[in-house]
Amino acid sequence: MIKSATAGLLLAAATAAQARVPAPFVQIDAGQLRGVPEYGVIAFKGIPYAAPPVGDLRWKPPQPVQPWQGVRAATSFGNRPMQLPLFSDMVFRSPGISEDCLYLNVWAPRAATGKKLPVLVYFHGGGLAAGDGSEPRYDGAPLAQQGIVALTVNYRLGVFGFLAHPALTAESPDKASGNYGLMDQAAALDWVRRNIAAFGGDPQQVTIAGESAGSYSVSAQMVMPRSKGLFARAIGESGSVLGGRGAPPLAEAEKQGAAFAQAAGLATLKDLRAAPADQLLQAQGKPGAPWFGIVTDGLVIARPPLETFAQGRQAKVPLLAGWNSQEQHWRGLLRDAQPTAANFRAALQKLYGEQADEVARLYGGDVTTAARDLASDRWIAYGTWKWIDLQARAAPTWRYYYAHPRPATVDGKPAEEGATHSGEIEYAMNNLDGNKVFKWSDDDRQVSATMHGYFVNFIKKGDPNGADLPAWPQVTQAGASVMRLDVQSGAYDPQDRARYEFHDRQADKP
Repeated sequence: MIKSATAGLLLAAATAAQARVPAPFVQIDAGQLRGVPEYGVIAFKGIPYAAPPVGDLRWKPPQPVQPWQGVRAATSFGNRPMQLPLFSDMVFRSPGISEDCLYLNVWAPRAATGKKLPVLVYFHGGGLAAGDGSEPRYDGAPLAQQGIVALTVNYRLGVFGFLAHPALTAESPDKASGNYGLMDQAAALDWVRRNIAAFGGDPQQVTIAGESAGSYSVSAQMVMPRSKGLFARAIGESGSVLGGRGAPPLAEAEKQGAAFAQAAGLATLKDLRAAPADQLLQAQGKPGAPWFGIVTDGLVIARPPLETFAQGRQAKVPLLAGWNSQEQHWRGLLRDAQPTAANFRAALQKLYGEQADEVARLYGGDVTTAARDLASDRWIAYGTWKWIDLQARAAPTWRYYYAHPRPATVDGKPAEEGATHSGEIEYAMNNLDGNKVFKWSDDDRQVSATMHGYFVNFIKKGDPNGADLPAWPQVTQAGASVMRLDVQSGAYDPQDRARYEFHDRQADKP
């Protein structure tokens, strides 16, 4: 009798525990999905959030998914967008490239808590020309283990995602073209609003995040009318649409698109849509072909993003953003010249003429560091700073400076000189073990624990601060208000505002 009662209690306990762990099935608006348990969470991979943008849908806004019957297996990644092999650090788990690429991936906690969980939507980097949500460095399992529903999103890239062309503008009811990749991202966010509750997520607690082109995308989503109200927080790692090329006007982008089509021998819109995807991809990769990016089209990007931010019309959501210590190597400024005082001075004279003395004062210290900092600022750091500076006037904002270089590789290459562009992703997402290239040490794991901890706190409550982490003031606080992320992390005062105000003045020049 005692044994029987004990067995009954154990069975009841097991049944109750099983009830708290849902089967990997969810019902969304297009049909039922079956996920796969992994790493203590449930992953739902390769979920279509829009119809395949092929045939007549090439260069059109994303269209609704065709509902399916029965249970759709969401156990493997969907195709990655059409792209050339541009970046050696990209590792894909997707089956191949295709125009049929509008898929997203969800990692959800396995145990149902009864609480609506915060959500992270991550847009991958890759210059708006490469990348994929299947890359191990973006894997959402570590976030799901922390009680967050995490997503990665594929969106159209390059000529497929950002071609503006007079014929496309003419056929559009809104007389706009380009920015199809941004429309894809917005469609994914709308999918999240409609469906994320099925995975345990709270559509009112969505954080959007991204690195490089993903960070540009986050800043763009903040000014897009069609994304209004679809997210509550934002994270940007290295880059914004407020710097560098920015978002040129539609007329300029149309001219570029028409020249591309002519060079590719595709005279009409019918020819462009009939061309095989690989033909367009190869034309995009030819010497002299343009880079396709975000455009001020009057619709998706209604007005110049800098104007929107300056007028306080952007999404007034908390922002956590920053950049790395070596976004560009000193060679990005000096090219083949050695880092000597004379060569640095010659470079400044060539770039800035009579302002060379002012730049030399702003970028003091040893030549290697000065050239690295100036190259980084000119490329991506200034635009990120501008975004932070303007957003801080509208909402709580935190700025970081990531300074930890990656270690030596397993095949014997030495540790990196500085924190290179994209080098923080695995640390922030707690995915060091997914990268088999580097010999990760206890120091690396400490940096990852710190940065990931800040990200988790911010995603959960819109503030990175929490127990066992150095205090991180908002950027508007005077003095030490920038978080330097390294083995020993802490707030400091970089005293660099004069640098970025100089670049402000340069940007204002006609």
